[in-house]
Amino acid sequence: MNGDATSMFSARLLTWFDSSGRHDLPWQHPRSPYRVWLSEIMLQQTQVQTVIPYFERFVRALPDVAALANAELDHVVALWAGLGYYARARNLHKAAQLCMQRHDGELPQNFEALSALPGIGRSTAGAILAQAHGLRYAILDGNVKRTLCRYHGVDGWPGSSAVEKTLWSLAEEHLPTQRLADYSQAIMDFGATLCTRGDPSCVLCPLQDSCVALREGRVETLPESKPGKPLPERRTMMLVLVDADRRVLLARRPATGVWSGMWSLPEVADHDEAREFVGRHARSDFEANKPLPLIEHTFSHYRLHIAPLLWSGATASDRISDGDLYRWQELATLAEVGLPAPVKKLLAEVQAG
Repeated sequence: MNGDATSMFSARLLTWFDSSGRHDLPWQHPRSPYRVWLSEIMLQQTQVQTVIPYFERFVRALPDVAALANAELDHVVALWAGLGYYARARNLHKAAQLCMQRHDGELPQNFEALSALPGIGRSTAGAILAQAHGLRYAILDGNVKRTLCRYHGVDGWPGSSAVEKTLWSLAEEHLPTQRLADYSQAIMDFGATLCTRGDPSCVLCPLQDSCVALREGRVETLPESKPGKPLPERRTMMLVLVDADRRVLLARRPATGVWSGMWSLPEVADHDEAREFVGRHARSDFEANKPLPLIEHTFSHYRLHIAPLLWSGATASDRISDGDLYRWQELATLAEVGLPAPVKKLLAEVQAG
């Protein structure tokens, strides 16, 4: 790719951005390293309109690296609850603490040091350095991958190492020599609002006369999808034990795996395990349970089927006290605890009922 083609690509995107890009996103005012970092992590796997209220609430509560590092992890997870992919929140917290320990309470401007922090990979580090400091680093999120795949006619699934290597090379070649912060936002906005996954607006595209996918009639087939296979199915039973004081028994999830470290509902495999748990941890008649509607929740790697059982008159056992594994939490104060989205929705329905 020659220099003229490279400069044409970035120049046209910047011109498009000036008239049609997004200039009023909350993390752009001010565009500080902390705010850019937080927005980039939240925007992974999540759309802008969903992220905005979470971002605004998060920075009100934890406005800088020091506040995030000093916060309790449960508080961080509670602020994150509903965004999913909770490892992102745990990595934010851990990275902030490392910044306090190793980098004088700031996100480092050195690419290697920044990308070594938990949850900050090559693309996120590039986005922080380009947007917050105007440094010449490329980004390669899903929107950028889609744009480059179509513009250059890149075959193959973008998640494969060979295709990703090609896309990184193209992303770096297209970098302008100035306005790096605007360019990074421009190419993300372009993929998010114009060169979209479905129904892209090719007639409005400033790159249409050079786009390989448009010229060859392959806009709908690029980028190529990951070779698919059916999602595995898993099943669990969740126990909803509510006492006379309108408190519900919560259980801490294991440190690894789905929803790791979060508060959730006690889970068992079947009715025999449920009977044993209730007998051990609550003075309740097992047969007084009420089955609630089944819940289906889809993760990226499997589909979970949840069968909830409700006891409305549970009594706290002496064996259960607030601690690391179990706690009785008032239904009215569940917002203080970070709960997985399906559990939060389930308990909201129980409270309303």
